[in-house]
Amino acid sequence: MTAEGFLEGRRLQLARGVLLQCIMGGYPAAKFYGSDDGDLALVADPQQIHRLPWSNEPRALAICDADELSGEPSPLSTRGQLKAVIARYAARGLAPVVATELEFFVFAPNTDPNLPFQPPLGLDGRREDGQSAFSVSSNNGLRPFFSEVYKSMAALGLPRDTFMHEMGVSQFEINLLHGDPLLLADQTFLFKHLLKEVALKHGLTVVCMAKPLAHTPGSSMHIHQSVVDAVSGRNVFSDEVGEPTAMFRHFIGGQQAGMADLTALFAPNVNSYQRLCHPFASPNNACWSHDNRSAGLRIPASAPVARRVENRLPGADANPYLAIAASLAAGLYGIEHELEPSAPIQGEFVVPDNLSLPCTLHAALERLTRSPLARELFGAEFIEGYIASKTLELTSFFNEITPWERRVLAAQA
Repeated sequence: MTAEGFLEGRRLQLARGVLLQCIMGGYPAAKFYGSDDGDLALVADPQQIHRLPWSNEPRALAICDADELSGEPSPLSTRGQLKAVIARYAARGLAPVVATELEFFVFAPNTDPNLPFQPPLGLDGRREDGQSAFSVSSNNGLRPFFSEVYKSMAALGLPRDTFMHEMGVSQFEINLLHGDPLLLADQTFLFKHLLKEVALKHGLTVVCMAKPLAHTPGSSMHIHQSVVDAVSGRNVFSDEVGEPTAMFRHFIGGQQAGMADLTALFAPNVNSYQRLCHPFASPNNACWSHDNRSAGLRIPASAPVARRVENRLPGADANPYLAIAASLAAGLYGIEHELEPSAPIQGEFVVPDNLSLPCTLHAALERLTRSPLARELFGAEFIEGYIASKTLELTSFFNEITPWERRVLAAQA
């Protein structure tokens, strides 16, 4: 939209079905978004209108809510779903607090998708070989790229906590500061957009796939969650003497009750399960533990005021609005129903059958299809539309034969 049109308050409308557009560009049957595919209104959030500092010509981006023309939030909008979850907390006098940790890879341009991704050439003319985890070296030659990333973050008002080189080849992680869940979802979305745009300016490719390289750790989007009293700001996971509360236990119990049913919301793509089936500290389970990275739900070591639950299941490819909404909704369900968690695990452990999670997108969608809980938390229209869109994507994947199948199976008798 032109700046003039935006400033005049001209309404921008969008076909309802676009909210269910699959990643290849197609759509499920029209029955999933209203058979006449009417319009939605895109309503800009006045707190989320940003000049884009990396653009050579003046441009701005406005994050919008997708509302029905009647003014009601669209049930197909993931941002709207997150706002509804936050409102359910508020009705109980509570406010959730979250922080996200986002991992990503920086690669050289990949013009042929049949070839593996490669790290960029370093200052010494070589490509990184995976020995730079947590290194302070700048030999990878990415300092100009990251300098513009930092400047762009500041211009967009994105405060950052820590930035580091992660375990993978040319893999990095940013920790965003904790705060309001909607704000953190907006910031995570903006940061991913910023990364890709700035990378293109520097002749690089940023990839937020869950598992872009074989034999290498995948990329997560861990979600740290706590809940505070809306009036006092006190962390309700800790009591007056610093001990964990019943509400803390119930929140974990709800997370455990919902993780299997909601796995497809945390791990939305075929590639998501490549990360989860080769764990590398990417656990595919609903166990919980004090500071054990093999558990899907980890309680980081912290002071009582910062007691929180880290959901380690979501990948970097997850929709931040939907992943945060699903995690918080499951926790609130546990609080409302006073669910008790399993016993915590420590050290090496075997995942009990009742705490295992789907390990393929097909299995995750089957579990979501059978889930009354998912429909209770997000509504039948959203869940059925989501399944329809993701089924199209899964079908598209199965319509291709992979190089592994040709290489390994063609010679079999």
